[in-house]
Amino acid sequence: MTPRESIKILLERMNEAIIGQEHIVERLVMGLLADGNMIVEGLPGLAKTRAVRSMADVIDATFSRIQFTPDLLPSDITGQELLYEENGEHAFHFHKGPIFGNIILADEINRAPAKVQSAMLEAMEERQVTVAGHTYKLPELYMVLATQNPIEQEGTYPLSEAQKDRFLMHIKITYVNMESEFQMIKMIQEEKHKEKEIKEKIPQEMIFAAREEVAQVKLSEEIGHYIVELVFSTRYPLRYSKQLEVMIDVGVSPRGSLALTQCAQVHAWMRGREEVTVEDVHAVIYDIFRHRMIISKHARFNEVKTDDVVDIILEQVPLPKESSAK
Repeated sequence: MTPRESIKILLERMNEAIIGQEHIVERLVMGLLADGNMIVEGLPGLAKTRAVRSMADVIDATFSRIQFTPDLLPSDITGQELLYEENGEHAFHFHKGPIFGNIILADEINRAPAKVQSAMLEAMEERQVTVAGHTYKLPELYMVLATQNPIEQEGTYPLSEAQKDRFLMHIKITYVNMESEFQMIKMIQEEKHKEKEIKEKIPQEMIFAAREEVAQVKLSEEIGHYIVELVFSTRYPLRYSKQLEVMIDVGVSPRGSLALTQCAQVHAWMRGREEVTVEDVHAVIYDIFRHRMIISKHARFNEVKTDDVVDIILEQVPLPKESSAK
């Protein structure tokens, strides 16, 4: 089995478990191949947890779910050293927390205080955890998927801009259509009356091999400069239009440039292309800019969303010469 065939199986099995959310399934797999962490936002009951769990079920990986609550402590996530008595002597042993899994579901991450949220930062950025002066490496296959509920903001602790910037993508789950919801009901009913089929899981080595192939996808200088210009249009919007100037307060960080490049490469690879195109950049830019760009009070007052601002950016920033010529 080739890496591309493995990823195709992963997509198929996840879509079987999550009906009508093909876009979200693709984005989760893109995050996996880009080796990044993700924010998943959606109303209650839209299968955010099921989507993440379905990915872990298909891959030969450890799944951990952390339910974030106001009384959660950092040690509940990272683990802690406990004192034991062995052969009449006392010794400390480290008990790993749920953060040491391969695929981590950080459920409603904005319901925990900043001290707990910050405990995730070292793990997400450095792929290690430090407890009582000792550093412990996390697994090579490691991905945090943090969910957020866009309603019921009372009593929550919004993620800081620095924390949000460490997430590769911010994806949104919306309602499925009527036919998909009906098929969902049928699927759940059928699951109650039949034994769960045990299928062979995809080995982690296939994910690593797919990542190596993604890294080989070419990025031309024209597309590279186009990506940088898209990012710079959020930092110096007046260069492009007065409309953008009044809509953007803070632009996208350099992490945004890197994330846009990585995800565009993954998008191209998943469609069998050997080189990144403008289409690949446009397909992923919303998920990259959504949590990194801060829109102004004026824009929010006029009910302008971040995605609307990205639409204007794509209109104002000129396409690469080769693409515009075509």
